[in-house]
Amino acid sequence: MLLTFVCASTDGTAQSAPKTTLLALSKSDHTLAIVDPVTLKVIARVPVGPDPHEVIASSDGRTAYVSNYAGGTLYELDIIDLVAQKALPHIDTRPLIGLHGLTFAAGKLWFTAEGSKSIGRFDPATSKIDWCMGTGQDRTHMIDVTGDGKKIYTTNVSSGTVSILVDTLIQPGPPPGMPGAPGAPGGQSAGAGTPANSPAGAPPKGGPGGFGSKPHMDWVQTLIPVGKGSEGFDVSPDGRELWTAAADDGSIYIIDIAAKKVSAKIDAGAVGANRLKFTPDGKRVLITSLRNGDLFVFDAASHQLVKRLNTGRGAAGILVDSDGSRAFIGCTADNYVAVIDLQSLTVTGHLDVGGGPDGLAWAIR
Repeated sequence: MLLTFVCASTDGTAQSAPKTTLLALSKSDHTLAIVDPVTLKVIARVPVGPDPHEVIASSDGRTAYVSNYAGGTLYELDIIDLVAQKALPHIDTRPLIGLHGLTFAAGKLWFTAEGSKSIGRFDPATSKIDWCMGTGQDRTHMIDVTGDGKKIYTTNVSSGTVSILVDTLIQPGPPPGMPGAPGAPGGQSAGAGTPANSPAGAPPKGGPGGFGSKPHMDWVQTLIPVGKGSEGFDVSPDGRELWTAAADDGSIYIIDIAAKKVSAKIDAGAVGANRLKFTPDGKRVLITSLRNGDLFVFDAASHQLVKRLNTGRGAAGILVDSDGSRAFIGCTADNYVAVIDLQSLTVTGHLDVGGGPDGLAWAIR
């Protein structure tokens, strides 16, 4: 069913939104709350799908997208007009199912489809999914994409891996390991694309063009083993490191992005780790625990725990102010969003956005 309801503010009258708004999902109420981050008042609530988990806004802050998950079975991508504060017709993403992680980069929406072990890309200009790729991993859950759309990061929760996918220029020649490939039996030492047993000057087998006579772009995936249950992750603001926390044993894994390997492991004790975020200055890392409601604050340089702060019974989504002064924590089990002062590292308030809050995002117009 397409969602066409017009939302209302808390007093029943639609209100104009400030330039920057906080977006917060309610799993229980099936709504997206649009919140003024200064007054912490809910401006409007928009109905969304049956199991909303993550939300992201377009780069111009005019549109929000919501994924519906249901343990990897749903295929509804909700679209919300943030200016008119109303739901637009949703997108049926089948055969990509189990939508979860979302990010917006290079003018397009990127998402994970856990039930299909895939990632996909939605083009708002055409209202179509214009690309998808399988990861071959179990529970491909969260996603991040570089601003140019050329590099993708995902966590694969049950496989205990991180995927780094890079849009790579592939040179002509047979695939590695095939006859004629460099280093393969019967192959040649130079990558000229002509098998060693071909007559001199003859084109590669397979007719004109052979195995691919022109350079072309293709996605190359590198899988990096981390702990089972690694779900929440973030890339450092300088783009050098990726941190992820494993829910099973509470360890933090730090990946050197250039080397594409784990460079450090922290026995953090963050059992039940759910989400992880850097502060904008890159100096601290925040990790939430869905199991006990604790917020772990780590020093990014020394890898030392700065503080362990309880926010309730179960902490999930994390959103940090652009100036690094506050963090918002979706406390799903407690039915509120906790507001954290990042200078004093104390809970300063609670925000009611509906039952079972989780996914959080900024919308900046």
